[in-house]
Amino acid sequence: MTLKYSVLASGSTGNAIYLETEQKKLLIDCGLSGRKMTNLFNQIGKSPEDLDAILVTHEHSDHVKGLGVFVRRYKTPIYANTKTWQAMSSVIGDISVDQKFTFETGTTKVFGDIDVESFGVSHDAADPMFFTFHSAGKKLTLLTDLGYVSDKIKGIIKHSNAYIIESNHDIQMLMMGRYPWNIKRRILGDSGHISNEDAGLVLSEVIGNETKSIYLAHLSKDNNMKELARMSVQQKLEQYGLKIGEDLSIYDTDPENPTTLTAI
Repeated sequence: MTLKYSVLASGSTGNAIYLETEQKKLLIDCGLSGRKMTNLFNQIGKSPEDLDAILVTHEHSDHVKGLGVFVRRYKTPIYANTKTWQAMSSVIGDISVDQKFTFETGTTKVFGDIDVESFGVSHDAADPMFFTFHSAGKKLTLLTDLGYVSDKIKGIIKHSNAYIIESNHDIQMLMMGRYPWNIKRRILGDSGHISNEDAGLVLSEVIGNETKSIYLAHLSKDNNMKELARMSVQQKLEQYGLKIGEDLSIYDTDPENPTTLTAI
């Protein structure tokens, strides 16, 4: 059995991640229009009709913008925690009762041959949560939209085979950029987003011998660049003796185009 995944889209304009095993096909977040989501599925050779569930991390529009239209078309079950359901109900519109399921923060839910472990994060949403996915002895961590990474979270995500992790901004670009100070303060705060350097530091503390892939996600289009994010994270990891390209690889994600469907 194999755990496969693709970052369909990642960034401030929309986020969605697809993963599958032999038994189940899951989508995490649906932050692009229904038409764009369908196109992204086509690009990786998959069909939205085959999805078993959609998991929602939090209610911000770049994570749920297309959710209502998508599930009304494809009849996909949605899983979110109670506070997220309450916060996003006015955004996503009417959803059939038989498509609405609760998945509370800090619990683990089993979808066939995938165990999904949820954990809370510090972000300015109602009750934001992210996930580690366990299947056939493999572990994939999804962790974006957070102001800082606590020791508790580090313990949960440690020694994953692959990480999809936020590398939102370059601090210098953010400070010199056009954003008003209140927005800069929000991004830099404990409920905002982590920087390239922070991502590298966190990774240096959690990756293990079986970690092979790192995907840098949720890059700001105004305060970051793919090359800068990759270089910053690589430099931080190399400070801790890790050899990029030998021990593990770093990959970009994109707001418009999916990453290759990859097996752990």
